Amino acid sequence: MDTERDFHKRSVEFRSRGEPCAASFYVPLKARAPHPCVVMANGFSGTKDWILPDFAAHFASRGIAVLTFDYRRLGESGGTPRQVIDTDEQFADLEAAIHFAKNKSDVDPHALGLWGTSLGGNYVIRYLGNTDVIATAVLNAPALDAVRGANLKKKSKAAGAGLLAVLGATARLFILAVYDRLRATLGASPCYVKVYGDPGRAFFTDPALQPLFDRLERENTRWKNQVGARFLLKPPRYQEGTMQRIRIPLLFCLAERDLEISNDYVKAKASLTPQATVKTYPAAHFDLYHRPTLDNVLADQFEFLSRHLGRSPG
Repeated sequence: MDTERDFHKRSVEFRSRGEPCAASFYVPLKARAPHPCVVMANGFSGTKDWILPDFAAHFASRGIAVLTFDYRRLGESGGTPRQVIDTDEQFADLEAAIHFAKNKSDVDPHALGLWGTSLGGNYVIRYLGNTDVIATAVLNAPALDAVRGANLKKKSKAAGAGLLAVLGATARLFILAVYDRLRATLGASPCYVKVYGDPGRAFFTDPALQPLFDRLERENTRWKNQVGARFLLKPPRYQEGTMQRIRIPLLFCLAERDLEISNDYVKAKASLTPQATVKTYPAAHFDLYHRPTLDNVLADQFEFLSRHLGRSPG
């Protein structure tokens, strides 16, 4: 069990294109500074009080500092209108977070790692394709490409619906996205859809996820079950040739029953970089964040990070 006797969590802030980004810095207490550090990029609609704390506490209690943050327009960070997700804007937030971590006096700038989950995995790979300042990275069920890497056939089968029904629901979302973009052009408030809800009105619709999102709304007061529909007009895409430029060790953690991303697509891209390790778990997409699967994921990721960031396991 990770306890705060092993690490200290500090509230910090950095700026991204003029807007304040709220962040948490997890500092190891049983290791001497400067520390290796991992910057975490959360997934779609995620705030720093969801998913990230379990990973950050596990790593920090064992000697690796961690920086988590809220993207602009979400959680405690600045920016308006609220609950609007722009992939280029969030990528810029990750760049600002890395710059902030690298320049902290108690962080070893030569032992920086990245950790990205789902949508955040796209940002991490995009960053790594154009830099040499990162030592290693972990990709947790990364959504590398929302079009070519989608899982529509598998999702429709699991939901007991035909592919046409899934495409129809996606089309309804697309219409709302166009309407939302039009409202933005006119300076009107966003047209929101739910993160989780009914088909055609939400991005996640699997009925099996309802208890998870119900609990999320009860326990994580800064997370909101709504986002601007315009996200669908600018989904995360993978730029061909990116993986071939990445020369550092990467760990891909995939869920065998993932309905949100295509594992075959991710594995094909991972094979293009020379130091990729792929681990799979008998789980669904969101199970990677919850026990019992979480315990195995934490152990594998810490072992990998400690090996490549120079921190002894344990």
